[in-house]
Amino acid sequence: MPKFKLFKDRKGKADQAKNNQFVKLGREIFMAARKGGPNPEANFTLKVAIEAARRINMPKDNIERAIKKATGDGDNVEYEEIMYEGYGPGGVAIMVKCLTDNRNRSAADVRAVFNKRGGNMGESGCVSYMFDQKGILRIDREEQELDEDELMMQALEAGAEDVSVDEDSFEILTHPHEFEQVKTTLESQGLQFAEASVSWIPQNTIQVEGENAEKLLKMMDAFDDLDDVQDVYSNYEMDEEEMAKLS
Repeated sequence: MPKFKLFKDRKGKADQAKNNQFVKLGREIFMAARKGGPNPEANFTLKVAIEAARRINMPKDNIERAIKKATGDGDNVEYEEIMYEGYGPGGVAIMVKCLTDNRNRSAADVRAVFNKRGGNMGESGCVSYMFDQKGILRIDREEQELDEDELMMQALEAGAEDVSVDEDSFEILTHPHEFEQVKTTLESQGLQFAEASVSWIPQNTIQVEGENAEKLLKMMDAFDDLDDVQDVYSNYEMDEEEMAKLS
């Protein structure tokens, strides 16, 4: 399975990225509470967003403030989810997920990053056919000692599609519609997840190196700096040595 999480791991090490994530997760919590109500036990999307916020030590006050803002009177802000698609350096396919209250601003900002960083934004659907939407449940192998075969059987019995393994983690993949059921079932059996989300996974990857790799990472950083951008999905793969040279 492609190591699609490389960039996420890289940016997660930076304090500035963490502060940026507080803003993004606050917006996700707001959206989830606005759509499904303020009770995480009755609103699975909100529950997952709060768990993600707690994993990066987002202050409790920030979480509660986002929920109160979403359910309070007199706050008429409305966010919509928009996916922009295009190509980066080396022909890499990129999908940019935004939550925004101004689609014109978001489109202009995302297009500017594509143009300035050696890529181009395309029409809706131009690259999304290269990705599959999957639920991802990641277990840190340093945090939990698990038998690979037993975990595979446990996950498949809970309704998962597949389990992949590398030296750092186990990753359980689900159909998006089965994500809630699988997560809830495995948690009831004692498993704890370092990541739980629904993401877009590339069907195939493109190896990038040298100048294209450098340009691509700068593009990813530029997307991450945009307030409206929640996630960026791509089909690039980069060797750890190449990543280390550019870090």
